[in-house]
Amino acid sequence: MIRLFSWISFLSICVSLSAVAAERPNIVFIFTDDHCEQALSAYDDSRMSTPHLDRIAKTGMKFTKCYVTNGICGPSRAVIQTGKHSHLNGFVRNGNTFDGSQQTFPKLLREVGYQTAVIGKWHLKSTPQGFDHFDVLIGQGPYYNPPMLTGDIKAEPTKEENTGYTTDIIRDKALAWLKEDRDEEKPFMLMFQHKAPHRNWQPGPKYLTWLDDKTIPEPETLFDDYSNRASPAANQTMEIKTHLNVRDLKLQAPNNLTPEQKAAWDAAYDPKNEAYLAKKDSMTEKEIIQWKYQRYVKDYLRCVKSVDDSVGDVLDYLEESGLAENTVVIYSSDQGWYLGEHGWFDKRWMYEESLRTPLLVSWPGVVKPGSECDHIASNLDFAQTFLDIAGVDSPSDMQGESLVPLFKGEQPKDWRQSFYYHYYEFPGAHSVARHYGVTNGQHKLIHYYQLNEWELFDLAKDPNEMNSVHGQTDYDQVQKDLEKELSRLREYYQVPADDTGLMPVKPEKKKKTKGKKA
Repeated sequence: MIRLFSWISFLSICVSLSAVAAERPNIVFIFTDDHCEQALSAYDDSRMSTPHLDRIAKTGMKFTKCYVTNGICGPSRAVIQTGKHSHLNGFVRNGNTFDGSQQTFPKLLREVGYQTAVIGKWHLKSTPQGFDHFDVLIGQGPYYNPPMLTGDIKAEPTKEENTGYTTDIIRDKALAWLKEDRDEEKPFMLMFQHKAPHRNWQPGPKYLTWLDDKTIPEPETLFDDYSNRASPAANQTMEIKTHLNVRDLKLQAPNNLTPEQKAAWDAAYDPKNEAYLAKKDSMTEKEIIQWKYQRYVKDYLRCVKSVDDSVGDVLDYLEESGLAENTVVIYSSDQGWYLGEHGWFDKRWMYEESLRTPLLVSWPGVVKPGSECDHIASNLDFAQTFLDIAGVDSPSDMQGESLVPLFKGEQPKDWRQSFYYHYYEFPGAHSVARHYGVTNGQHKLIHYYQLNEWELFDLAKDPNEMNSVHGQTDYDQVQKDLEKELSRLREYYQVPADDTGLMPVKPEKKKKTKGKKA
């Protein structure tokens, strides 16, 4: 009788826990690679319309100051997994291998009954851990016909070949998991992650000629001469003028297309290329830069257009299935991007275009539709936000803060007023000097520490960051205050003084307590 009672009690507890888990919100985290605010019409409608991404903003909240800790693909993803700065999670630059044995938010969600999945771009080299299901691109992954690594937490991963446009394939796999493979008795966390619009911006078949009849506005800093700043601005290798190659400019076709794909590609690009090459020798340098800008930015926008369509398909399914009522949808990207600002493509800098990343959040009944948040948020906060949504206290060694109070429209008096950034990848692609800095959204101090050069910007008077005021008498107090804050943040985040930035990766911590704000 005692054993029977114990067994019944155990079953009751299990049923109770299952019921609690079922009431927790689902989370769909939609993530892109290199998508900037300038190509998302909820932020800037001067170049294109993104109606489906805008749906998230219209039904939810748009963040205007979401900053990244390290503006490059892999490190941003590692920060999101761990809730820790690069020097603590061990992934400071592309080419590192993520240590998946450490504590990550998917593992903590699984412990409380969530089903976890990541589909699309992973870009952390190691096999995903903490996911009930993964189906991810191998490395960077191509825009067409991508091989992918698929598996789950119990089985060895397998490689599979796919034919089609990568953005569409990732969408189809995400929808298939939502419709067919997930456990309907559990809340879920789906990381739906696109390769696009990463370099080299290969459009899908549907949009190969879209925008051919349009002229995209040029940014006012397209012809920046890099004066009035520290030397790194002039010494990079990411200029539209000089550093786009023939594949970037589609003067050479991709080498992995099927015959059908190649025929569509050639039909779209050959006439445009022939027209350019016929007149190139008679064009001025400025005209060639303008042509390169139009070719580059249109291909980038074409890639974004396919992403927007894919987001619409997923949002439609969530609504049609009834899942939308209890699903938090979050959209972001690994960092911002340059669409010709300062004459550049790429990212990496602490300048605004790459420091800021889009962040849109929809949560029915919690987030006020059409609302906007001007508080400083960060990808450092995402892990703790996911945990908070699930009702899990964040571990004490995570360094961000849950954004849930901001989702609810609260105005926390102790919310961060400043933000620390650190970029490590030099020498490396695009030759952007190592730097760290601090911003409060009004002023920004940047230190190129290997060169011992500094920049200070007044973002209110100089939003394009064209003129450093470092060392100017009028900014003495601002500079001193930011120097002091920079030192405080480096100490707070346990940033080592050496150039590598690496600290030993700590093993998993099970204890969960509320973190501190900074």
